[in-house]
Amino acid sequence: MGYFILMLDQSIRELESGSLARIAAAESLEALEAVRVEVLGRKGALDQFFKQMGRLAPEERARAGKLLNGAKQTVETALETRKRQFAEAALHARLDREWVDLTLPSPGPRRGHFHPITRIQGELEDLFVSMGFTVLDGPEVETERHNFDALNIPRDHPARDMQDTFWLDGGNLLRTHTSPVQVRGMERLGPPLRMLAPGRVFRNESVDACHEHTFYQIEGMMVDREVSVAHLIYFMKTMLAAVFKRDVAVRLRPGYFPFVEPGFELDIQCLICGGSGCPVCKQSGWVEQLGCGLVHPNVLRAGGIDPEEWNGFAFGLGLTRLAMMRYGIDDIRHLQGGDLRFLEQF
Repeated sequence: MGYFILMLDQSIRELESGSLARIAAAESLEALEAVRVEVLGRKGALDQFFKQMGRLAPEERARAGKLLNGAKQTVETALETRKRQFAEAALHARLDREWVDLTLPSPGPRRGHFHPITRIQGELEDLFVSMGFTVLDGPEVETERHNFDALNIPRDHPARDMQDTFWLDGGNLLRTHTSPVQVRGMERLGPPLRMLAPGRVFRNESVDACHEHTFYQIEGMMVDREVSVAHLIYFMKTMLAAVFKRDVAVRLRPGYFPFVEPGFELDIQCLICGGSGCPVCKQSGWVEQLGCGLVHPNVLRAGGIDPEEWNGFAFGLGLTRLAMMRYGIDDIRHLQGGDLRFLEQF
């Protein structure tokens, strides 16, 4: 055997053993691919050896070809074996992650919880039911009569400009307050009555930290003989003490609402900033919480009740704003944003 074939034999064996060691030590498919390209690729180490076979005598060429083919097959086999090991390891890891013991009892459905607005609405309903009120519901798509006309807001009344309305085809609208339920309640139940009307309402206005186009309100009405402002104040104080679980600073000031006379605005001291001023209270320290007053005689007549014999009080407040005050929420948009990170706090 010539000197050249001996050197070729030694080089091939060294390449083979080195490649096998690198394959065994590889920790990723990328590392295996690098070995394959370097050794078996079109311009790899074995290809360079094949190109030198033309320099050999015919009898030496067969010997060299056998060595090269054997080394190539050995390296290819080692690569495939290592790839299978990676695949098996990945499969076992996946099985460990996804393994489920089917003999264990089911954990059951994941329990949810009430939205903060739903929670406060339920508490108010329970409170007023305990004081003899009936909880009523009404349609969100309302008639113009129930939303405006029957509430002493005729077509040419300037009070209609106070509310930006979503009008629908056919003259109907998305209700701008829950007061239409009061009209329906008077028509259906008659006096004496105590009723509560919670629900979703809609205003076509710009959205910011304290205004939404879709929000929640709750309205209340009591109709009986000789109802006075003193009755109204008692129920409002009882309600606020129950909601906030503490005394809340309030102020009562004259307010205009077509469906009550006299009318009042009841404000509470901002619970976010404690009265020092913030974006929620528009730096005033006070947040308008509800409108209230004695029911206007025209509203009683529209509901089929004789104002000469009966009178009453009515109030309405925003459940959304109430939830913001109670839970210290500084942006109304969080409440209907659908962000689970926010909602799971409650």
